[in-house]
Amino acid sequence: MRYMSFSATTEQVRNRTKTVTRRQGWLFLNRGDIVQPVVKAQGLKKGERVVKIGGPIRIKSNRRVGLDRITKRDCIKEGFPNHSPREFVRMYCRLNGCTEWGNVSRIEFEYVD
Repeated sequence: MRYMSFSATTEQVRNRTKTVTRRQGWLFLNRGDIVQPVVKAQGLKKGERVVKIGGPIRIKSNRRVGLDRITKRDCIKEGFPNHSPREFVRMYCRLNGCTEWGNVSRIEFEYVD
């Protein structure tokens, strides 16, 4: 099973308020794929282990979109209901070292019980 890190949105995944995520890559994911959310998947130090966040998620869709095209509705689905689209894009770029004009993978998912 693949791991997907949610280090910046651990609480949103734990509370199941996040149903969309944007990623720089992840083009290989397809509808129906099952992924395990984790706090951190890469860059673990010796002795550190992957920490799962709840159960697995199922991918509903994965498509390329312009980061600057995010809507208020998607800010809510991303787990940031108090962010405007502009605030979300600024935060995303700061966390991911990118520009607001790039394309990203918009991955929609559901929680598997």
